[in-house]
Amino acid sequence: MSIPYKPRPSAQRRWWQILLSLFGPAPVSPPPPLPVPLAPPQVVTYRLDAPEPILVPARGDAFDFRLFAVYHWRAHHMSAGALRQRAESYLAWAAGIVRERATDLAREHEPHRSHELERALNNLLVGQHWPRDESRPHFTVQVRVSPDERVRERLRPYWEERIRLECNHELEQIRARQTDELTRRWCAVLQALEDDPVTAHAARLTGEQFAEVFRRYVAERREAVPELLTLLREAVRGHNDLGLGPSEYTEAWDAALRTYQRQHGIDQRAN
Repeated sequence: MSIPYKPRPSAQRRWWQILLSLFGPAPVSPPPPLPVPLAPPQVVTYRLDAPEPILVPARGDAFDFRLFAVYHWRAHHMSAGALRQRAESYLAWAAGIVRERATDLAREHEPHRSHELERALNNLLVGQHWPRDESRPHFTVQVRVSPDERVRERLRPYWEERIRLECNHELEQIRARQTDELTRRWCAVLQALEDDPVTAHAARLTGEQFAEVFRRYVAERREAVPELLTLLREAVRGHNDLGLGPSEYTEAWDAALRTYQRQHGIDQRAN
């Protein structure tokens, strides 16, 4: 009885290697292709400044406002040249839309209120576009408003006079501020000079004009001293007919008298 042959493990591996080298590995299916992302739609823009103003009547219909429109066109999947050609060919249509939106609003504003109309009209037009379908080329618009030339001539004298008045007013304010600052500085200087006994002589060193002014200032201040001293003494001593005697009131006045005499260098023994 024969015993079947069992190859050793190492022999089995050799057989598998021989088979793989002859027939190759089992085929593997490739992974499915990834989806290709779509490119975003190409956006083309074009700005068109209207060559001629749009005329709309102001309040009273005697004068016109001049509207200078700026159109901003936008399109998808269109060349810049094609969009420009469309915008120029639709210029009259776009101007008609602006005129239609602006006429009623313009009649609410006086002929010289162009700035107010410009603000109100742009607030009305903001966020709007024509045609309404965004998938097609469409435009938005901004406007600048100017008054009638005859109104401009009427406004010129008004603004000339207003500019003159405002400039004069500002000039007077500057002068007032400078005068106030100079006065405060001189007050501080004169007060410091009066408090220092040697400055009467030092003032002569700064010039004859200043010395003369300072002399007059000190003289005027000192002329008022005797009269004030008399009033203070009378307040301290009291009048017999009033019956004023020693009290906190007279003591306070006496302290004030002594302080004033000391500040002005007056001999208190003269009392």
